[in-house]
Amino acid sequence: MKIYTRRGDGGDTGLFGGGRVPKDDARVEAYGTVDEMCAVLGTARAHVRDGGTLTRLSLLQSDLFALGARLATPPPREGRPAPSLPDLPLGRIGEMEAWIDAAEEVTGSVRHFILPAGTAGASHLHHARAVCRRAERRVVTLARRSAVDPDVVRYLNRLSDYLFAAARLENHRAGKGDVEWRGDQ
Repeated sequence: MKIYTRRGDGGDTGLFGGGRVPKDDARVEAYGTVDEMCAVLGTARAHVRDGGTLTRLSLLQSDLFALGARLATPPPREGRPAPSLPDLPLGRIGEMEAWIDAAEEVTGSVRHFILPAGTAGASHLHHARAVCRRAERRVVTLARRSAVDPDVVRYLNRLSDYLFAAARLENHRAGKGDVEWRGDQ
């Protein structure tokens, strides 16, 4: 099977479950940004040193494929069955909260705004957090136009929180402190 189909050469793309939309459609923007998020997590994995964080990032990348499949699937048209989709592990939201709490036990709570900086791993985790926030915004935009599972927004919101905590933990374990933003500088 060839990787190229030429079907998208006119600026549209096929959705899972049928139908075609422009490549800048809100649905494509949402799942495309989740795809970007998954790729950025892969880059972070190449630089993160903490073994627990590496394991978690691998799980999260897999979750993002399931989440992206949901976003790439519009509500079924009347008379058509909904395609089978992978389960989004909603228990992961609670797991991420536990991971955040455990990280903050080590790093302490945040008292100032933190600049995205530090080790290469932490910097990539901060970048992933920013892309995750954008993915969340794209999903919220889509949800204003079409039905979106509210758990998708909850998942992305918690994921961005976890990535922030993981970046701080990565710096802490490397002996680097947070780079605090001071407005008076």
